[in-house]
Amino acid sequence: MTYVETYLEDIWSKTKQFMKNSGYVDAIVYDTYFDESSLKDLSESKAVIVVPTQIQKVILLQETGFIVSSLKSVLDKDVDCDIYTQFEFAKRPSASLVHPNIIDNLDEDGVLSFYTFDNFVVGPSNKESHSAALACAYNPGKFYNPLFIFGNSGLGKTHLLNSIGNYVKKNYPDKRVLYTSGADFVTRVVSSIKDNSIEEFKLSMQMVDVLLMDDIQFLAGKEKSHEIFFYIFNDLVNNRRQIVLTSDRHPQEIKGLEERLISRFSSGLSVGVDSPEFETSLAILKKKMEYQSVDPTFIEDDVLAYIATNFSKDVRKLEGALNRLLFYSINFSNSGRIDFKTAVSAFKGQTAVSDKNELSANKIKRVVADYYGLTKQQLISKSRTKNIANARHIAMYLCRKHLDLPFIKIGEEFGKRDHSTVISSCDKVDKQCKNDEVFLLAIKEIERSLI
Repeated sequence: MTYVETYLEDIWSKTKQFMKNSGYVDAIVYDTYFDESSLKDLSESKAVIVVPTQIQKVILLQETGFIVSSLKSVLDKDVDCDIYTQFEFAKRPSASLVHPNIIDNLDEDGVLSFYTFDNFVVGPSNKESHSAALACAYNPGKFYNPLFIFGNSGLGKTHLLNSIGNYVKKNYPDKRVLYTSGADFVTRVVSSIKDNSIEEFKLSMQMVDVLLMDDIQFLAGKEKSHEIFFYIFNDLVNNRRQIVLTSDRHPQEIKGLEERLISRFSSGLSVGVDSPEFETSLAILKKKMEYQSVDPTFIEDDVLAYIATNFSKDVRKLEGALNRLLFYSINFSNSGRIDFKTAVSAFKGQTAVSDKNELSANKIKRVVADYYGLTKQQLISKSRTKNIANARHIAMYLCRKHLDLPFIKIGEEFGKRDHSTVISSCDKVDKQCKNDEVFLLAIKEIERSLI
């Protein structure tokens, strides 16, 4: 069955269900004359319905108004309808009436074939998100819907989305998969509005069994896109179609999204991905070498350890460092293997090792702890002693103010506290700064030490 045939079948199935449930015709009348009908073509203004026999055609022609109103309830627009017998339809010209935009939307799934679960390196920083993504791929629409994966750029969110798509395409070839981005979705909404095909766009999206949308934060502030996505989201979830979304931050921290969307996103499962730790970074480097057919003995172990230690902020930086090293060794090194000396030369002038003066959560914790005569360990401890709690609140506030870290990430930095605790702490400090000049001076003094 082609995508167009599936699309038409889906529309007519919903329309017949509406007619059956309406009570307008008796059950025996519906079963005898309506149930065997099918939708063969659909344009902006006309639907073509086909039935097996002449008597069925006669009955349906008498109920054209009922059929048109039922179609409107599904399509959300007025269309006329022509009714043919199968014999009559076979004699018609073969050209399809289906709007070309619908075919375009369905023919391209956007999934990148080289991102799979097999080449995704799992570690403590991404184990939870990997497990949730695999569950959604294994049984789409049954476990976590929607699944929301959040984290900074370059940590594997796109890899996981495409891994889901490739797994579903391999194991459920009858399911329709679509990978897109928030920015592309907005562009397609704008384009569909301009050419008056927004209803076709919505209907084509409703046909998707697994919707994978990257960087959902790009919908922020786009009111019309909010409206269209909200409609599509509800239809897919209500019909147990799988939705997986990604963003650079937790849904409750995305500014410019409607509250009803945030509520829908939070109704499923939200999982975060973090920067890879040393062991995971090392495994990623070895996987990248394998993918590029690099002999594992070509690079000394201490060189890989050096890269894993100094470029582990995200996976893209790891891959970039490896490519830089390979490029340098080919063009500027005469040694057979890449040793530590070669690596140091390759990264000379690069910011391989984090600048100790660079502002970070660790530096903020250290400066605040020093100011109050505490240790960093005390700041992240469970202690609620007033002086420790006060310093902890200030450190959280400064991480939010100067690093713009998501509340979830700040919570992880301070003993894996809940993001609501971080929000409350930041609010307390902000209010105290407005009402207590001495407290505000202390904050400013700490901030001068961060420079």
